[in-house]
Amino acid sequence: MQTQRTLYDNARTQYGVAQAQVVYAQANLRDTLVRAPFSGIVIAKVAQIGEVVAPSGAGGGNTRTGIVTIVDMDSLEVQVDVSENYIERVEVGGAAIIHLDAYPELDIPGSVIAIIPTADQSKGTVAVRVAIKAKDSRILPQMAARVAFMTAPEKGAVQTVARVSVPPSAVSGSGKTGTVFLIGAEGKIEKREVALGLKTPQAVTILSGISAGDRLANDNLDKLHDGDTVKILE
Repeated sequence: MQTQRTLYDNARTQYGVAQAQVVYAQANLRDTLVRAPFSGIVIAKVAQIGEVVAPSGAGGGNTRTGIVTIVDMDSLEVQVDVSENYIERVEVGGAAIIHLDAYPELDIPGSVIAIIPTADQSKGTVAVRVAIKAKDSRILPQMAARVAFMTAPEKGAVQTVARVSVPPSAVSGSGKTGTVFLIGAEGKIEKREVALGLKTPQAVTILSGISAGDRLANDNLDKLHDGDTVKILE
């Protein structure tokens, strides 16, 4: 009787050990499954078969800190540097228009997500995050982009003038105001003061003072005067 009891106890012990081994094997199997923290597209394979992967700062030598690079195409956003002189015109939730250097004719609607609460002293700029409100397959990570911010009208004022982008060579002056020279009928020059918005190497946003379709002089501005007459060469 004692022998049968001993055999029974041994069998139960072996069964428990076998169960523990199964749990251990299942844990090892789960460790071989790599799960991404979000759905996306793999754009780079970092680690190769046989390499060691460890968290950043751990290990050394040829230890990798990642396996693949994944991009969530639905959460792309634009981060731009805005001059300190104009940051007061940017507000969280405000509308913006995004232009990709690769597709300058494409107007992409956006909105301001956040204004990073620190400035870059060396460049005199503040970083601004802008959400992309319209998805487009042509928008890819790390593309160069420009952003025009739509500033809100002052309280009690009616905003009737649309923003206009012109070449930098058509504007003289700096800061928040500048001067342009409109070419009217028969080439007559009209000097006009304008409110300036976002400036980039490619364009200057005119907040007020001119309308879309106005013809501007964009050369030899220092030689032009109000009332002059110029000849337009088509």
